[in-house]
Amino acid sequence: MGFTKIEHFEDVFIEEARIFKALGHPARLAIVKMLLEKRTCVGTDFTVSIPLAQPTISQHLRELKDAGIIRGRVEGTAVCYCVNIDVIDKMKSSFLPILNDFIKSQNCDC
Repeated sequence: MGFTKIEHFEDVFIEEARIFKALGHPARLAIVKMLLEKRTCVGTDFTVSIPLAQPTISQHLRELKDAGIIRGRVEGTAVCYCVNIDVIDKMKSSFLPILNDFIKSQNCDC
């Protein structure tokens, strides 16, 4: 893949692209969905619902954490994860108005 010139884009687009890239894997989407439903989870909770090995899940958790989508807090020997509400609010305020306008118009030009 060629080199992209991200410096030509606004910072908000670069940040949103980083978030969407981190969400670009089914396992990471499953993790976020689980966190949204349960509000918080310990790292080992994911192996019950997601058919991947713990080290693989840990890698996905790290990707989500590096992108700022989730937060982790050490509790004894475990890590408790939750969704970063600030990122959810940013994405909601950025995309929800556009999506709502599109849905209301129910119009696609193709």
